[in-house]
Amino acid sequence: MKVVKFGGSNLKKREDIAKLVKVIKSYEKPLIIVISALYGMTDTILSTIEQVNQNYDSIDDLQHTLLKAHKDILSDYLHETQLTFSELENRVEQMRRFLLGIHYIGEAPDFVKDHVLSYGERLSAFTLFKILNQLQIPCKEATPEEMGLLTDGEFSNASVDFEQCADQVASFFNEQLIYIVPGFYGISPTGKINLFGRGGSDYSAAAIAKCVKAQSLDLWKDVKGFLSADPKIVPNAWNIKKMSYQEAAELSYFGAEIIHPRAFEPLKADDIPLNLFNIDGDLDAIKPLTVISSKSIKTNYIVKSCSYTDDIGILQLKGTGVGVKPGILADVTNAMKTEGINIKSVLTSQTIISILLSSADLYRAYQLMHRLDVHGINEVAIKEDISLIAIVGEGLNDTPGIAAKLFTAISRKKINAKVVSMGVSDVASYIIVDASQRNDAIKSIHEEFF
Repeated sequence: MKVVKFGGSNLKKREDIAKLVKVIKSYEKPLIIVISALYGMTDTILSTIEQVNQNYDSIDDLQHTLLKAHKDILSDYLHETQLTFSELENRVEQMRRFLLGIHYIGEAPDFVKDHVLSYGERLSAFTLFKILNQLQIPCKEATPEEMGLLTDGEFSNASVDFEQCADQVASFFNEQLIYIVPGFYGISPTGKINLFGRGGSDYSAAAIAKCVKAQSLDLWKDVKGFLSADPKIVPNAWNIKKMSYQEAAELSYFGAEIIHPRAFEPLKADDIPLNLFNIDGDLDAIKPLTVISSKSIKTNYIVKSCSYTDDIGILQLKGTGVGVKPGILADVTNAMKTEGINIKSVLTSQTIISILLSSADLYRAYQLMHRLDVHGINEVAIKEDISLIAIVGEGLNDTPGIAAKLFTAISRKKINAKVVSMGVSDVASYIIVDASQRNDAIKSIHEEFF
């Protein structure tokens, strides 16, 4: 079988469903379709969860929004809507009960929050299932609960427990038809819903592909594959036709928000290729724009792409000998783990430990360090309004002159690198610059290497 995943960016407008149907019909074999929530719906549900404590009316507002969006789409395809609308209303009513619980107890426990947020995907899967049925395309709705897609039990950012569930999931898909699966979540060992993190439907699809040993994982997006740079900054950026899992993961981690970085983990062991398609492309001559596999392909340019992220901040821990005194970094990282703060990278010298964090975690980490009062740390400082720029490509660290070209590119624009990291990854190096200089740096780097 093939696993095919449609993202929320494929579901922005009512007419987008027609494109999905055309793509689905183009496949000549049974499929497992993993689908995201309608575009923007997860954010709408999350916003309601955050305000429902104080605003009872937000429950009614969300219920109206969900019903209207899905009914509008269904009305375009269904001849008789009464039974389907009734079933849709029952599902939204189930979600409403959880929101009422949040309102009355005054908080959203982790298991309740994950449960409510899963309804975006549940409703879009139901909607697509009903449409394909109307079009007489043999299909079946299949939920993670039914197939037994078990997780490690962590809320909000779970991982699939393949050892416990791979065989069970594989045996579930035993009919020669199309299965419609809501992405984004799995089931804990105790039967609770666990989300796979924002953008986690990519990971859902990859996990199922691994379980069934799929021929491929086909991701449909609204982009022209992986490019050599952000086309909004570099208009002449070109398409990267082939990449390795590691290259794609590094680009995704460092800001190329095309595929969830964790989607590559399940595919590696079984060498399942990931094909990236553009839903806005020519659907009469379908071919992948980027193919990602285990094959390491070294090009003449060495560097394949220049990516960036502005979601970055630096926490600096200063003190004489902080980089060599035993236990300091362990105390800091353990405290951050307890607080749920993810560390992107760590750079140390004898007098400063620089910890790279998401911008959203920067001030929380700063306050935590003041509360922690680690012996040997004399000063805690932060650096913000910065951008991390990564260059990615097979052979990056085996090829002389790459660093020289990188520094030549930014010095040409009189840009100072605040942090440089090379050699940590086999396929990626990065620099950190002022956010105001990010675009000039990317343009110059792209010009230098391409």
